[in-house]
Amino acid sequence: MIADGDLVMVCISGGKDSFTLLDMLLSLQRRAPVRFDLVAVNLDQKQPGFPTEVLPAYFERIGVRYRIVEEDTYSVVKRVLEPGETMCGLCSRLRRGILYRVADELGATKIALGHHRDDIVETLFLNMFFGARLKAMPPKLRSDDGRHIVIRPLAYCAESEIVRYAKGREFPIIPCNLCGSQENLKRREMKAMLDSWEAEDPGRTQRIFRALQNVNPSHLADGAIYDFAGLSVLADQAELADSA
Repeated sequence: MIADGDLVMVCISGGKDSFTLLDMLLSLQRRAPVRFDLVAVNLDQKQPGFPTEVLPAYFERIGVRYRIVEEDTYSVVKRVLEPGETMCGLCSRLRRGILYRVADELGATKIALGHHRDDIVETLFLNMFFGARLKAMPPKLRSDDGRHIVIRPLAYCAESEIVRYAKGREFPIIPCNLCGSQENLKRREMKAMLDSWEAEDPGRTQRIFRALQNVNPSHLADGAIYDFAGLSVLADQAELADSA
């Protein structure tokens, strides 16, 4: 995910995941066989009651380079959406555009996000149930315009592990009062579903995640990625052997 000479822009929301991400990358920076730099970036979305002093004080205490970006996306989201609509989709799009712009301004070669394994599996089911798409979040992604590389170093970590780590490290966690507080949030439904499954069958979430790494396109139904229409009986055993 990280190469020699990279400048990694670490996106910090103030939640347990992003604090853990920054902590892990700082530790990796001291030990990795490649040299890379870090800059912590927080997007202050002007949510009412957001404690703006917490993150700068933390960054200065640990001695990390940082930038606070002030953009009033909160007012935009509240103005555009109807009462009862979930804010995540619009908020995410606005936030992504701003972070891509800031990455360009900083000259960052990688953008690091704090999504973990459980986030990825939840996203898989959100897309399946509500978008009719078989899609999740990859550990490493090139943006649609080809100008940015997004990495998710915590992609293989369970949320429960991050909870324990963040508690042990006593991070100054800031709760999200925008999207995380919505009662009709579909992601909350997915989390509850997966928690229930995990209680019934420990290890199921990990197996689902592993399935994302073991995909067989010929046993799905997307003609755009597998030529079902062009299938024919193999001419001889040599062809069979070649395809094995």
